Amino acid sequence: MPASAPQPRRDTRGIVDPAELLSRVRFRRHVPAPELRPYLEHYWLIDWELPEPYASHLVPHPSVNIVFQRYGALGAPAAEASASAEVSGVGLGLFTQKLSDAGRVCGVQFRPGGFRPFAPAWPVSEWTGRRVPLADVFPEALRGGTGTDSLTAVLSPDEDHARVAALDAFLLARGPAPDPAAEQAMELVDLIRSDRSVRKVSRLAAASGLSARSLQRLFAGHVGVGPKWVILRYRIHEALERAEAAGAPDWAALAADLGYSDQAHLVRDFTATIGVSPTAYARAVSVP
Repeated sequence: MPASAPQPRRDTRGIVDPAELLSRVRFRRHVPAPELRPYLEHYWLIDWELPEPYASHLVPHPSVNIVFQRYGALGAPAAEASASAEVSGVGLGLFTQKLSDAGRVCGVQFRPGGFRPFAPAWPVSEWTGRRVPLADVFPEALRGGTGTDSLTAVLSPDEDHARVAALDAFLLARGPAPDPAAEQAMELVDLIRSDRSVRKVSRLAAASGLSARSLQRLFAGHVGVGPKWVILRYRIHEALERAEAAGAPDWAALAADLGYSDQAHLVRDFTATIGVSPTAYARAVSVP
């Protein structure tokens, strides 16, 4: 691949105990076709063959995903496996997925704000906290205009490039529709993610020139959750990543850095989201 070619993100933000997950599954990310890149984070592919069941845990990004999945022997025809496709809205809590035997997943992670141009008939909040069959959002999605079964096209190939090409074809057949509001929503979420000074909705409102009420409407329609929720979620992602780094972080300093009023607020949010305290989590992931 040429040096100038775009590369997918390589961080593991949001994955709980990423080292454990990556030791059990083959996880890859790929960039989509150029026309889709303004709207997508990446494609993510997972294959596994496990001797015993394993439960993966994720603190979801404020993103919609389209997920094609099959469970069963990887060498078997798709018709002999349990295959399905769904739209997964922004997950509000810890997402847990039990993996067993063999299977594969091919997913599309949209940029926060990037899904609406492909399904403009509904506000993105319609899917928040929900996982719905793909055909409920894209009628006839599993039997496209060419008559090709999308499940087979995406899930059957062993080669990554063929799966990526099938995902590209699926999305390009369905948009994106021009949507200036989606572009604005994506820019504002990027600002929250990259600028730590944006700790309050009032700061985001000032940066955007929008009122707090207009921001709420924009985020409900195009992101699926409110701006305050996005700010808090990225705080937890940062705390999770710091907890996984070598050595225990200075939690009081991290709380101040992330805009918490005190360490207790960070501990409370982290524990409510992950299920254990930051100190307990850091201790657990440090055990070889």
